[in-house]
Amino acid sequence: MKRVVPVLLFVLLFSAVGYLWWETRPSVRIARDFAGAGVAQDADSMVVIERTIVRDPVRPPRVPAFIVFAGDTIRFDRVDLRERMDRELIAFTYSHSNSLLMLKRSGRIFPQVEPILAANGVPDDLKYLMAIESNLSETAFSVAGAAGLWQFMKDVGREYGLEVSMTVDERYNLKKETEAACAYLKKSYAKFGDWMTVAASYNGGINGVTRRITAQHQKKALDLHLVEETSRYMFRILVAKLFFENPEQFGFTVEEEERYPYIPPKRTIVVTTPIDDLAEFAEKQGVTYAQLRRANPWLRDTHLAIGRGRYYEIDIPDVEAERNYFLNL
Repeated sequence: MKRVVPVLLFVLLFSAVGYLWWETRPSVRIARDFAGAGVAQDADSMVVIERTIVRDPVRPPRVPAFIVFAGDTIRFDRVDLRERMDRELIAFTYSHSNSLLMLKRSGRIFPQVEPILAANGVPDDLKYLMAIESNLSETAFSVAGAAGLWQFMKDVGREYGLEVSMTVDERYNLKKETEAACAYLKKSYAKFGDWMTVAASYNGGINGVTRRITAQHQKKALDLHLVEETSRYMFRILVAKLFFENPEQFGFTVEEEERYPYIPPKRTIVVTTPIDDLAEFAEKQGVTYAQLRRANPWLRDTHLAIGRGRYYEIDIPDVEAERNYFLNL
């Protein structure tokens, strides 16, 4: 009996401490704060997990009856097409960080790329290839060695006129890489006459898609049996078009001032002789080396070598305009 009493006291004390901890843990305090502030709570609509409030997730958009892409109407009137489209709608809806960053970056990237596509006679919808290729990151680099917004491999980039050397990599030059992409897309369209097949060839190669068309006796990539990466690639582009045109359907709301802006350079300097020290060059232009590299990601070293007869255009960022832009938000 003498031993039972201390044990009971210990159990009661332990239970009291446990109860106090449970009732005062952070998640409960937050929930009470919301309740005290007049925030409606419903067991089916909000769950509090420690310091994170988790609400019912946004449902992905339904597969539409059709999409007009690059002037062509693509209908989802087959079971396989609907299911493949649905998969990418779900992926875009729940890939939160990538989707949000792409929306923000689009404010800077699209205004620069759209005029180049138009000047080359390439449909505007083909800009969504960049979203699939690089998440609209100017400095993207893949494990396979592809670089830039359009993700050119070294050999393919050189084939389409891009310089790739120790100090210069024009796969990161937005204007030049977009011109190169236009050349590739137009060559592919001359071969296939169908922009969705062109999109598939950007991933699977013109020769690779041609072989499959011949072997399977078809004319368009949407009717082909393809490797999964290329098969999904086409539907990702279609979903990207829906996503950028109406992000609210996917549960994303980004105000215009939240998008990263395109601020034109203060000036562009044509350089015809080597630059031994780019940091010193930048300082003379009133910017830092970091700011110079951000404006010219194709510069790949602290110096710039220039071959005979060559020249480069170096953008000098307008630091004052950038500062004023954010002050006026």
